[in-house]
Amino acid sequence: MIRERRNKEKLASYYKKFMDEGIVDPNVHPWVAASWQRCRALNLPHETMPKINKMSKAEIVEHQKMHEFIVQYVDGLYEQTKQHFNIHNLSMLLIDENGYVIKNYALPFFQRVIEDIQGMRVLEEDVGTSSISIAREHNVPFLMFGPEMWIKDSHSGDACSAPICVNGKIRYIISFFSLDQNDLPYDLLLSLLLTMKYSIEQHLSMLERWTINQIMMEQLPVSVYWVGKQGDIKYCNENGRKRLDGKERLEDVFLNYEHVPVKKALQGVPTHRREITWITQDRTYEDITTVMPIKVGSEVESALVLSMSIEDLKTTIAHATGYSSRYSLYSMVGETNEFLALQHKATRVARTDHNILLQGEPGTGKQRLAHGIHQASSRAAAPLIVVKCSNAPIEDLKREFFGSDDGEQPIAGKLELSMGGTLFLDEVEKLPVEMGDILADALMKGDEKGTGKKYNVRVIAACDSNLKRLADKGLFSRKLYEVVLYTTMRIPPLRERVKDIEIIANHILAEMSAQHNLPPKRLAQDAVELLLNCSWPGNIKQLQGVIEQAFFHTPSSIIEAENIKLPGDRTMEKSWKYDKDAFIAAWKSAGGNISKLACMLDVSRVTLYRYLKKYGLGPKKQC
Repeated sequence: MIRERRNKEKLASYYKKFMDEGIVDPNVHPWVAASWQRCRALNLPHETMPKINKMSKAEIVEHQKMHEFIVQYVDGLYEQTKQHFNIHNLSMLLIDENGYVIKNYALPFFQRVIEDIQGMRVLEEDVGTSSISIAREHNVPFLMFGPEMWIKDSHSGDACSAPICVNGKIRYIISFFSLDQNDLPYDLLLSLLLTMKYSIEQHLSMLERWTINQIMMEQLPVSVYWVGKQGDIKYCNENGRKRLDGKERLEDVFLNYEHVPVKKALQGVPTHRREITWITQDRTYEDITTVMPIKVGSEVESALVLSMSIEDLKTTIAHATGYSSRYSLYSMVGETNEFLALQHKATRVARTDHNILLQGEPGTGKQRLAHGIHQASSRAAAPLIVVKCSNAPIEDLKREFFGSDDGEQPIAGKLELSMGGTLFLDEVEKLPVEMGDILADALMKGDEKGTGKKYNVRVIAACDSNLKRLADKGLFSRKLYEVVLYTTMRIPPLRERVKDIEIIANHILAEMSAQHNLPPKRLAQDAVELLLNCSWPGNIKQLQGVIEQAFFHTPSSIIEAENIKLPGDRTMEKSWKYDKDAFIAAWKSAGGNISKLACMLDVSRVTLYRYLKKYGLGPKKQC
């Protein structure tokens, strides 16, 4: 708080009146008056400096070490201004947020009052009213004239203190004291104090931001270099240091330094997210690199290099977006010979690096099996990238598989993202022949841009149809078929593993309970029988939908047959009145049960008997 010069004789009379009679003159500053009254209530001595709290010598050393980062900065500020301290007989204290003196500078005032103030606590309850306590209490700079201080020995000088705040919280206090009685330039004193306050606060804010930036730089999987105009490294993070191998300059490490864009940036030309090769004596780094010129005014003084391994980048992106396997081979359950043979073969095949073709009807679990194979392979730590194939325009498909370099931000394709991992082509039979040929060439010979870059990718393809037959008819790429043909696995439909239906259903119930943190449920025997008698044209996926619906719509812990709603094949439901094959499929799905079939098709039993007669079927003549 900036205050006008006061008549010290009058201030001294106000002080004496309060000490002798306990009366506060109206001309006493209200903050000072309130402090005097608190000090009086505490019975603090006011003639001379009392014996106050002080740290031990060892504690003082530790205290200064703990605040070394700010002491060094204030030392520098003092060095630049100490001539003013000497001319005007000023002393200065640096005080921590708890009121302990960290360090004192230019001691004439304190040499008269106390021998050594470092390590002492100078709060109101210790030394009474002072500019320090007022500034700390009200969180503003405060100029205090000598006769306003509680300790009478201090009346020969004036004081001015300012809180040092970061994010609204007091971190330190700086305090000036002067022995000059008459000609002290208060404007100079306040100007110096406020300048130092601002400078220290900005320094602390910068340190806070720098600390956060350092943490980020150390945690990010990026090599960071701040390179000076002469090629000297001003800063690098841990990842960068690993590549430098103890050397001080990038040009001493990277053999192709002349061809990387650092010198370009030092000439003012930035490079944004480009694929750059960094070659050392021992290895080569394939990176996505950004190099930015750093200007001071209009002059480029340095460059900032951010470089990330393409392999690390793809893995980071893939995992951040959920491109990892969700299922293991043991998340698939069953005990039939058909299933156990499939599971054992998948375990063996997973250990190889061969491409795999999974063939089976919709809903048999091809995607879950692909996840399990990836997780059981040596590629498990790398991404599993899923592509839902379609007959979209070729340009759109090429962009999806190979990415795009258009614009400022190149887009990585699915092949790039799956490098080192697995590319799962779901419903691969839908891929146009032309796109299949392009993809096959890229997988066998290198990227389609002609750079010769090989894709370290394992392909797992899933097909609902007979892929060989489609390739023979020219409806699917023969090249791609040969790429994925190495190992073919047929996933049996659920109707061929009826004994597994109960096991799978109970496994789904257990997964639902764990996933939604709900009490477990089990199937009653009549519910099991109902499930066993269904042909499940939609296979495990259809069974899962039925079980999930029963799980959520059954209030008790036991699921009865009446709680289960068997689905019909919806595509067949629409044509059963006109198509005998569609009716037979629905009839099989209901297990030959008239009541269930009537419920499935939403018709009366009378209507069903008419169609049974029409198609030559009946309860005893199940197809």
